[in-house]
Amino acid sequence: MAETIGFEKIEESEDEGMLQLVGFEIANQQFGVDILLVQEIIRSAKVTAVPNSPEFVEGVINLRGNIIPVIDLRKRLHLYEETSEARNWILILNIGDRVVGFIVDSVTKVLKIAEDSIEPPPEIVIGGLENQYIAGVCDITGVLFVILDFSRVLFNEEYRMLKDIDQDVEELLLDGDMMI
Repeated sequence: MAETIGFEKIEESEDEGMLQLVGFEIANQQFGVDILLVQEIIRSAKVTAVPNSPEFVEGVINLRGNIIPVIDLRKRLHLYEETSEARNWILILNIGDRVVGFIVDSVTKVLKIAEDSIEPPPEIVIGGLENQYIAGVCDITGVLFVILDFSRVLFNEEYRMLKDIDQDVEELLLDGDMMI
């Protein structure tokens, strides 16, 4: 059974000019995602592999009757530093009209930062990341946080592949060839 973590979103009128991020870690690097994209955070969910899927797609999970594709963000961003810790945190994000899960090493905390403290992505690469994935960077108490632009983490072709995976999984479930 998956363990979920709840959090409160701030009201827009409460903190004008402030941005709330969910902080997470991959390969000892700190990242953030706008809390408005986060549907929920789960831990200990069983991921079912899907045959013939791209390398960075771990598989799918069944979240309250919804089949959600799960992407290993470490593989997708080419951050291959190995960790000895169990990596079983999944950020469930609403990206456009898709719900997608992203595996991260750990979820750290909810951060509230001033929007004007976010610098644009540098032209050079940060820690092996291509700047096309980066919405901005900010320094929070001496730690550099990279704010990812999840609308660019996957390309249109890859979103189409995820849709195909969804259809394949639904067919396998209907045929009884797959259990989630």
